[in-house]
Amino acid sequence: MNPLILAFETSCDETAVAVVRGAETLSNVLGSQVELHARFGGVVPEVAARAHVESIRSLTHQALNEAGIHPADLDGVAATAGPGLVGALLVGHSFAKATAWARQLPFVGIDHMEGHLMAPRLQFGDFEPPMVSLLASGGHSQIVHVDEWGEYQTLGSTIDDAAGEAFDKLARVMGLGFPGGPAIDRASDGGDPAAIVFPRALPDRPFDFSFSGLKTSVVTFIEKAQAAGELPSLADVAASVQEAIVDVLVAKTFNAVDETKAPVVGGGGGVLANRRLRHRFAEEADKRGVTLVIPDPILCTDNAAMIGVAAAHWLAAGRITDWTENVDPGLVLGQPLT
Repeated sequence: MNPLILAFETSCDETAVAVVRGAETLSNVLGSQVELHARFGGVVPEVAARAHVESIRSLTHQALNEAGIHPADLDGVAATAGPGLVGALLVGHSFAKATAWARQLPFVGIDHMEGHLMAPRLQFGDFEPPMVSLLASGGHSQIVHVDEWGEYQTLGSTIDDAAGEAFDKLARVMGLGFPGGPAIDRASDGGDPAAIVFPRALPDRPFDFSFSGLKTSVVTFIEKAQAAGELPSLADVAASVQEAIVDVLVAKTFNAVDETKAPVVGGGGGVLANRRLRHRFAEEADKRGVTLVIPDPILCTDNAAMIGVAAAHWLAAGRITDWTENVDPGLVLGQPLT
């Protein structure tokens, strides 16, 4: 069974709508809010929620039109139930439930992080757990062992800033703007990643992350170098900062691969769109002879197709969400929705 799903993702600052049949993407449209939030240097929750309200209806029509699907053809409707910004979540979740109710279709609420775990199925449909996956974004940095779909063990996570948050904060310090990850990635072109040795935290904790100390180290370095008139090129600073973050993400993830003997390694979240990180992941997977399932960058960043493929899996398995379910901005991966 390959259910035809209309899916919504509005957990943060992008309004995403997709039509998915099983693990096949028929359409995947996105309304970005980057310009709305850039002047504030980060996402403003109230602005994000209002922008979702303004764009979700037109994007739904666009997704259905691009897929060549009439609402009468759908088998179900899905939306992100958490984690995320509560106001933003409510827009997509409520719109999806209303659509399902009006069409007398089943509704499936999906954990945003489970969507990232399942996103590789949109490109690598024949892969199955067990696997180890790195989930890294502005709000999350965690390593998850997937024994089978629905059975998730978080092996490690950040004790302070998430990787994406570190990229954003350091990009502001370096005057590169928002969002920080893509800005530092671009600025690193031609730079020497070994030019400056920034700290790699928690060497004695094989699966956990910490990026707060890195932020302090970079700020201190820049201030001292500027005062002395010895600041290296922006490309060298950006490449060195990026390498410090990438090094830790790669090392900890493959510690988990070695520990669990997982034959598959994957990843999701906006940080996995980083070119250097993707290259290093490919190198390490090749060394170990494990299968790498990191999808294209558009499927690593927030999107509705990943919500749709997760919903198709669970709807085919007979799981339908009760109408009384609400969003949960603090939802923990593997925790039942309420």
